[in-house]
Amino acid sequence: MPRDIPVGNGNFLVTFDRYYRVRDIYFPNVGRFNHTEGSVQRFGVWADGRMAWIEDPSWKRTLKYKPDTLVTDVILRNDELELEVRCEDAVDFHETVFFRRLVVRDLAGKKRDVRIFYHFDLSVRGTPVGDTANYDPATSSIVIYKDDIYFLFNACDENKCGIDSWAIGTKRVGGAEGTWRDAEDGVLGRNAISQGSVDATIGFNLDIAPHGQSYVTSWLACGHSYDDVKALNKRVLHKGPERMLIRTEAYWRLWARKEPIDISPLPEPIRDLFYRSQLVLRTQVDNGGAIIAANDSDITQFGGDHYSYCWMRDGAMVAYALVLAGQSELSRSFFRYAAESIEEDGYFLHKYTPNGELASSWHPWMLEGQRILPIQQDETSLVVWALRKHFSVFRDVEFVKPLYNPLVVYPALWILNYRDRNGLPLPSWDLWEERRGIHTYTVAATIGALHAAAAFANDFGESDRAAQFREGAQNMKAALLKYLWNPEQQRFARMATPLPDGGYRLDMTPDSANYGLFAFGALPASDPRVQTEMKAIRERLWVKTEIGGCARYHHDYYHQVERERIDEIPGNPWIICTLWQAEYQIAKARSFAELAETLPLLEWTVSRANESGVLAEQFNPYTGENMSVSPLTWSHATFVITVLKYLQKYELLKTEFGAPPPSA
Repeated sequence: MPRDIPVGNGNFLVTFDRYYRVRDIYFPNVGRFNHTEGSVQRFGVWADGRMAWIEDPSWKRTLKYKPDTLVTDVILRNDELELEVRCEDAVDFHETVFFRRLVVRDLAGKKRDVRIFYHFDLSVRGTPVGDTANYDPATSSIVIYKDDIYFLFNACDENKCGIDSWAIGTKRVGGAEGTWRDAEDGVLGRNAISQGSVDATIGFNLDIAPHGQSYVTSWLACGHSYDDVKALNKRVLHKGPERMLIRTEAYWRLWARKEPIDISPLPEPIRDLFYRSQLVLRTQVDNGGAIIAANDSDITQFGGDHYSYCWMRDGAMVAYALVLAGQSELSRSFFRYAAESIEEDGYFLHKYTPNGELASSWHPWMLEGQRILPIQQDETSLVVWALRKHFSVFRDVEFVKPLYNPLVVYPALWILNYRDRNGLPLPSWDLWEERRGIHTYTVAATIGALHAAAAFANDFGESDRAAQFREGAQNMKAALLKYLWNPEQQRFARMATPLPDGGYRLDMTPDSANYGLFAFGALPASDPRVQTEMKAIRERLWVKTEIGGCARYHHDYYHQVERERIDEIPGNPWIICTLWQAEYQIAKARSFAELAETLPLLEWTVSRANESGVLAEQFNPYTGENMSVSPLTWSHATFVITVLKYLQKYELLKTEFGAPPPSA
């Protein structure tokens, strides 16, 4: 189920599902730990003797954000209860505090006794074993804790501070469903403490005049000790929760609009998603530098694992989006994180945890009795390439200086050593993490990395190394054209498998990843071979339903929906693959009319976004339903990249030809 409105600040992330239920709570890192295990955190409203949990069909929901912020603007209407609830949710931009402000309005024209209930089904540090929940009379709050992780729940309404009622108990033990059941009669039992697999429900009582409204603002404070959360609670009471919400809203507007980017050439829906994508992307970036692929815990039901890791490929491409958007502090943090994580020999392994440790992997260290490196070489190459993009924009010499050896020299030397006799990279896993061989995408990314390393070496006065890296790039480009280009089919292979005689067996399956040929500078977009390749990808991989969009590759099996009509529906449509076609249109555009051909692909992306602006990884080719994780950080980053490249090309064309005609 998609996470429609994530809110966070880089240390603390809270995600909601489409029913407006909190599903994931990450602290102290984005992606680590998930203190809910994806369990539903219930929210319900009791009025006139009836309880309606938010997933009840009687609710009509509008889940959005306030423009250009990470503060939600959620409207809930229940005609059976004759109530409207307007909600604002945010994680404070500085403190590890999650706020939720509810304004409840009567629609019946009579005095109302309304009771709000929040249910917290926490599993601190990702396991329910050994948790404690207790009511703290000193702060009139509920505290749940284990080891060095503490959560404090409190609230204020217009008359007082402190929670009105609570229930503390056990869940999933001896058939216990949880304390949320205690709320359904509108009254909570006020048990003082429980330990083990615990949960808690807290309640707030609101008296509402006919056609009037009342509010309650609650908060969840996180810390590493009882003293931490009590001090945070005190600061919230001192500053005022409403004031902290206002300052957080102001901060995110400042953050999103800090760069004077002229986006007026684009239609308003594209402009809106551009800013929303940057903000959603920010929720997935840890303040320690890790860029997390996705934090939708529902995916664990599919493969027994999640996406809450840093793949260096995804991280590098997201860092590139941040560079283009002017968010240099975040890209710097990522590259520092990468320098701490890289292996001593100069390459990256599969993926890493938010604190830089080696994460789970399905790449073996031995294959057919032979020792191999369990790597995807494009990950190493793209970090080098992206670091050069960062430096080209910001020219921050002092920042790059300590990274020159670990993220430029050592990886480039490793790349040169990790080649076969023809000058191509030795086999590794592809970017889709499914096949091992020599991949066109990997070769293109590695050529880009060697050019980047040569430019850095030249800057640092190491002309011999610069020549060495340039020669490696040139030789690899020649090998790419000699061995991976199929002149009979007038297309590039997606993969080459080495043969005993020194040749290669080519896999000619159409694959969207071959956009890398021009994206990383291996070949220009104007190269006739690139043009025929990208045309073939568009023709063979476009999903021929009303949903449209581009699949990853022909007969993509991951979450596959259609298994019979493969020529018409080669796979599920992906945001990144569709936007790679847009990037190609931009790169080859030589007029405003050609540039405008990009707009339908950007508009397609807008049409696939949830009402909140969140983009998933892929979609059902028949219904358009979100599939796999949502939001996918790479999806939002690719939209940001594509929009900014469009604007760059627009300005270039304007310089060359003058202002475009009104219809352009």
